[in-house]
Amino acid sequence: MARGVKSVYCPDRRGKSMIRQADMIVLGIETSCDDTCAALVRDDRRVLANVARGQADAHAPFGGVVPEIAARAHVECLDRLIARALADADLDFDALDGVAATAGPGLIGGVMVGLTTAKAIAAVRKLPLVAVNHLEGHALTARLTDDVAFPYLLLLVSGGHCQLLIVEGVGRYVRLGTTIDDAVGEAFDKTAKLLGLGFPGGPAVEDAARAGDPRRFDLPRPLLGRPGCDFSFSGLKTALRHAVEGLGGGPDEKTRADLCASFQAAVADVLAERAARAIDIFHDHHPDARTLVIAGGVAANAALRARLARVAAEGGLAMIAPPPALCTDNGAMIAWAGIERLRLGLTDGLEVAPRARWPLDPDAAPAPGAGVKA
Repeated sequence: MARGVKSVYCPDRRGKSMIRQADMIVLGIETSCDDTCAALVRDDRRVLANVARGQADAHAPFGGVVPEIAARAHVECLDRLIARALADADLDFDALDGVAATAGPGLIGGVMVGLTTAKAIAAVRKLPLVAVNHLEGHALTARLTDDVAFPYLLLLVSGGHCQLLIVEGVGRYVRLGTTIDDAVGEAFDKTAKLLGLGFPGGPAVEDAARAGDPRRFDLPRPLLGRPGCDFSFSGLKTALRHAVEGLGGGPDEKTRADLCASFQAAVADVLAERAARAIDIFHDHHPDARTLVIAGGVAANAALRARLARVAAEGGLAMIAPPPALCTDNGAMIAWAGIERLRLGLTDGLEVAPRARWPLDPDAAPAPGAGVKA
């Protein structure tokens, strides 16, 4: 495969600088939850390969991800996925300029599998290693897909996280709000489990909601109208359970659709109101900035995208969300985050440790609630 002719600074593992006369190609590995992912991305923003293997069937009987099952599945298939990504791109290991892997936050067993594999490749191939914050992978995806300029406002919504942040640069984040209890993606999964819609729950609830009446069930909008940009979804989950129990029996198909639509409408109202507050704060910090980015698995929800696009427009911002396939966990976002960090000369040694928790803004004050995800 022909390669380019631009110079790329890339420090080696001993901290010495190297100049490579080629387009930088980075292997990205993502294993923080229940998707095993590998991708090859070039620094001209071209995704050369992006493969993933889900584990939904293995976790479906439990209604959620079982960490031990997830880690074992990563071990069993990661090497084959990396080989497939290289084959899809018509490349071999000699073409790589670096290897990036999620080092946290996430299920620690799965994180260890991906990071250890990346370390082995880096050591054997004498490549620079980048230990990527999974949340930074989501945060920077819009720069891969849409070349978004810094700074921008970010709504990060996923199974384990719900945050509003100002993204000022690589490694530079100001958190405006976070969940004080449950993440929005977790609320979608628990709703699906309660209604017997299967796992993963987000797409199932969204699909059922299309045929439902969002006004039938009067569900709460936690923290709506209160100061700040924090989120809460625990009370919404409880209210939905009470609504189901009040039916006096299992919901029929129409009632199930109405419950999903009512739940999704409540989530949309909360996200929209919290985002509007964050937009005001963002304008105070960066009056000339004009972009709201939505990232994370829940950002694939079309109804939520449409609602947040209206909020962004009302606040004078353009809303950008990556394609749905790059909202959910994927290797391309990790490879791209690796490229962004390599451009700045930021690499990690083989001693770098996996982390179950790893906040993007370590200086942010703790949220006023229990069970906060970093």
